[in-house]
Parts: sequence; C-alpha cells; structure tokens
Amino acid sequence: MKTDNLEQVETISENSIIDIMTHSDIINPHIRVEGLNLNIGENHILKDVNLSIPSKKITCIIGPSGCGKTTLLRSFNRMHDDSPNVKITGKIFVDDENIYDEKAQVISIRKKMGLLAQRPCPLPMSILDNITYGPRIHGAWNRRKLYATAKHYLTEVGLWDEVKERLRSSPGHLSIGQQQRLCLARGLAVEPEIILGDEATSALDPISTKKIEELFVTLKKDYTIVLVTHTLRQAKRIADYIAFMYMGKLIEFGTTDQIFNHPQKQLTKDYISGYFS
Repeated sequence: MKTDNLEQVETISENSIIDIMTHSDIINPHIRVEGLNLNIGENHILKDVNLSIPSKKITCIIGPSGCGKTTLLRSFNRMHDDSPNVKITGKIFVDDENIYDEKAQVISIRKKMGLLAQRPCPLPMSILDNITYGPRIHGAWNRRKLYATAKHYLTEVGLWDEVKERLRSSPGHLSIGQQQRLCLARGLAVEPEIILGDEATSALDPISTKKIEELFVTLKKDYTIVLVTHTLRQAKRIADYIAFMYMGKLIEFGTTDQIFNHPQKQLTKDYISGYFS
C-alpha cells in the first residue's frame, strides 16, 4: 500500500496543489505558507508546502506518523532555528510579515504564538509564577496586575477554582490534565494571537481531553488555533479546517466537512477510511 501511496503523491500536479491552497473561504489568512521546503541534512522533510490558515478558526493538521505535521507546526514560530543541519527555504507570513525575512524579530514572532506541547511542561516554580513568568519577561512587574492576570487566565482555562487556595505551591501536585491547562493559561498570559498545539491531548485521559477540546472551541473566538493531531475523531469534532499531509507534502486542504465527507484526492479518501495510518 505504501508504494501505491507514494505514486499518488508523485502524481499530484502543481495546479492541484495551488487549487487546494487558494481555498475560496480563506480571504484574509492569519498564516500564509508559500513554497516552504525544509531539509535536515540530506533528508527533505517538507516539500513545497503552500497553505493558508484562516484567522480565529481551528485548523487541524492530520496525517500518518512521520509525514511532517510537527515539523510544519514548529516552523510557524521558528522553533527550528537552533536545530543543526536544518535548511529552510520559502516564506511564512504571519500578519503579512515574512517571519523568515532576515529582518524579522524572532522574540516578537514567538510572542504572537502560544505553544502547547504533547506533554505538559510546567516550569519549576509555583502555580502563580508559572502564569506570571511570561508577562514579567516582557516587563510587567506590578504585583496586583500580575495576580489579576493569573486569575483571569486560570479562570479562562477553568482552573482557578481548583488551584486558588494553593497558588504558591508547586504544579507538580496537579494532575496531568490540570498541568496541561496550566500550560495553556501560561501561554495565553503573554497575549498571543495564535495557539499552536502539538498533539496536546495525546497524554491525557478522556475527561481531560474533553476539557481541553472544549477550551479550544471556546478560545477560537479570540485566537487562531492550529493543532497537530493523530486522532481523526478529534479533528472531526473540533476542527473548522483540515490540512492532510503525507510524506512531507500537503495533499489536501479544506473544511472539515469537505475533507471527511467529500475528499478530492484518493490518498485523502484512503487515509480517512483507515486504509493506512
């Protein structure tokens, strides 16, 4: 089956990729990827990716393991900058700024994006300090305002009532689901425009997963959300748009209904149907 899939990838024409990329609904994309190629040493990981991600919607990037999903996500906030032997060509525009332009300010770019990793990574400090760490880095020092910031974002992720009596304690005593919501609150506290999630619920139990998914759906009114997920059911539940990748290429992009119910590419149909994973 893999040989057949490879042949399908190789026969996708340039015109069909452009048709997918310029989906008529994406009028003012928040993130626009143009001709992105990424190599690690001699391995060509991302191959001429063109993609427009809409503002204040949930876009899920799906595809089998090793297809380039996480590599693409990490390119949005230049997380590959310090990786050895990485070569990136092409452009990624965020708010119409090419973030790979030599004049781009990496700190400013990353401030626009909150990243939620596969497993929660609380900082080795108190719950309160976890939330206020980012604002303090960016110059906020008024204690009352910092406390108000912590309360606001802990409330936004549904965690305030669970931790308000132990703000000075270590987050190590929280459940994994609570820790993930804490990390989300920490990311929101620097007031990003975009939330990136790399399989952000894969380490969580079903109840915690449901809470995080509900948070994403609520937060999209204020944030552009881009999620890598290996769970098709999750993408179908919460995504507004789907980008399907295979072997480093964007195969198809469209609304959730289009991708799951009316896919245009046979490779997409096969993946959605479970013929390969």
